[in-house]
Parts: sequence; structure tokens; C-alpha cells
Amino acid sequence: MWQPRDPAIAAKARPEVYSTTARRFHWLTVAAVFVMIPLGLGMTYRGNTLDIWDGLTNGLYSAHKLLGFLVLWLTAGRLAYRLLHGAPSDEPTLEWWQKAGSHLVHWALYGLLLVVPLLGWIGVSLFPALTIFDLFNLPALAGPDEAAAKRVLALHGWLAILLALTIAGHIGAALYHYFIRRDGVLRRMLPGLR
Repeated sequence: MWQPRDPAIAAKARPEVYSTTARRFHWLTVAAVFVMIPLGLGMTYRGNTLDIWDGLTNGLYSAHKLLGFLVLWLTAGRLAYRLLHGAPSDEPTLEWWQKAGSHLVHWALYGLLLVVPLLGWIGVSLFPALTIFDLFNLPALAGPDEAAAKRVLALHGWLAILLALTIAGHIGAALYHYFIRRDGVLRRMLPGLR
């Protein structure tokens, strides 16, 4: 790849990267979600499909609820940080429709990362099933109503699937930019950059 000799030109040619704080928020969220989605699938398979309600199933539910609570607050902090500090300019080689798609996906991810855990919290409040590892309870957001809990948790599940599909598209686009286009889109969020 051609690199300009003039440092000022080289700095302009190199795309802006996200701040260290923004990248930490991103990768912490990635780690939590990549653990939480399989936990959610495993717990519902054991509990709802196999009808096994034992210590392992309860542990899976507790871990899923705790990680969901963490994702909700991580996302709220991440969104506040982004609104206060902004984000780097778009990769300069992107077409207008790629920029529009990127912004749409990013804001959809923020929305889903807030709404999905919030619906889960409301659902376990309605059920009620707020206990985490028999150590403490999450604060209740609603009074008990099992019929409403089933509707809210069903919506939680469908939106979690939409979240997983959106994440898969986001990852696919990042890999496309890295391996096919070979531009700086993925590099902007990689850990360890200054």
C-alpha cells in the first residue's frame, strides 16, 4: 500500500479511529453479548423445551439476567459517551449509501442493546423472577402479572433474534471492509490503537 512521505499528508490519509474509551465500551459489550446470547438459548432450551428446572438451568437464567443488566448499563454509558464526545468522521472512501447503512445499523444496535435487556428486566419483574444466583434480587420494574410477563418475554426473545441478526450483518460488513475493500473501517475500532 502506498504511503505518503510527508507526515501531514500521512496523518490525513490515515482514517480517524474511535477513542480508547469508545473501543473499550464496544469490546466489553461484544464480550457480554457473545456470552449472553448462547446463555439465553441454552437456558430456554433446558427450561422451556426440555422442561428441566434444576440448579444448572437456574444458574444459566441468573447469568443471563446479570449479563443483560450489565449490557443495559454498558450501552447507556456507551451511548452517553458517544453523544458527549461524538464519533470519528466516516471512512472517506465510503459511498453515500454505505455511510447511511452504517449509521442505520449503528443506531439500530444502540436501540436494540437498550430495548432487549430492558424488556428482559420488565419480563422478569412481571413474572416475578428477579433472583440472581440466590444472592440478591434485581429491583422490580413492575408488579407481578404472569400473562403480561409471557408477552413481554416473547417480544424480548424475538428482538434478541433481531439483535443477533443485526450483529451478524455488522460483523459481515466489517469483515467485508477488511478483507475485500481493504479500507480503514475495521481498523478504527480495533483495540490497542492510539
